[in-house]
Amino acid sequence: MRLSLCLLAPLFGATLAAQTAAQHVALGDSAGLMHPDVQLRHYQAALAVDSLSYAANWKAARAIADVAKQIQGNADSLKRRRDSLYSVGRGYAERAIRADSTRPDGHYALSMVLGRLSRTKGSKERVRYAKIIYDEATRAVQIDSTYDNAHHVLGAWNAEVKRLSGIQRFFAKALFGGGFMDKANWDDAVKHLEIAVRLAPNHIYHRLELAEVYTDLGRYSKAREQLQVVATLPEVDVLDGQYKKDAAALLADIKNEKDET
Repeated sequence: MRLSLCLLAPLFGATLAAQTAAQHVALGDSAGLMHPDVQLRHYQAALAVDSLSYAANWKAARAIADVAKQIQGNADSLKRRRDSLYSVGRGYAERAIRADSTRPDGHYALSMVLGRLSRTKGSKERVRYAKIIYDEATRAVQIDSTYDNAHHVLGAWNAEVKRLSGIQRFFAKALFGGGFMDKANWDDAVKHLEIAVRLAPNHIYHRLELAEVYTDLGRYSKAREQLQVVATLPEVDVLDGQYKKDAAALLADIKNEKDET
């Protein structure tokens, strides 16, 4: 039996739409991490075609976070713009998880976006995000133990919680109960960041964050090793130039420090 053209039209339209969304995702990927604004435009174009595209949603979350992290400064207008972008990114990441919760990227994207958003907030709001960040990054690692960026989030989470003041920790316990924030420890901060570095040795931010944790712990020799490597690595992320400057400044600060542990 021959199908009429009117019956085939929806099938052709669906195929064309899927191809168009996939093409936009591919174009976003090809723009590279040095151009997150270009990536974001393509991923958003893909979402205009297929709002439930898993790839377009989690990649749009990553790209918009990379745009937002470049907005530096404490002026209220800058904070509002930055937080607004992170909030949109949160929506993309949550939609990616709804589209497919069995894959790690959406869980990572949500933990990363909220991690960056929390650093712009006051202590109470930072604590409110803490459990979601931990749970989502942990889920990403459970799904894919080689996901270096999710390991980074977990390492940074442990370090950030350990850096909380006594008042902040008291609020955290009141909000989540005594046990949750007690999960954080320096050993896990080091472990996850070391894994991230091992999995992606050319990733500048992994090494910088690990060096900062080593510095917190008085392991200055290990910190210097990471910071010296940073100076030799190619820049592939839009903020790698700034990360290199931060690494050079930290290296100068701890140049003559003796190991405490």
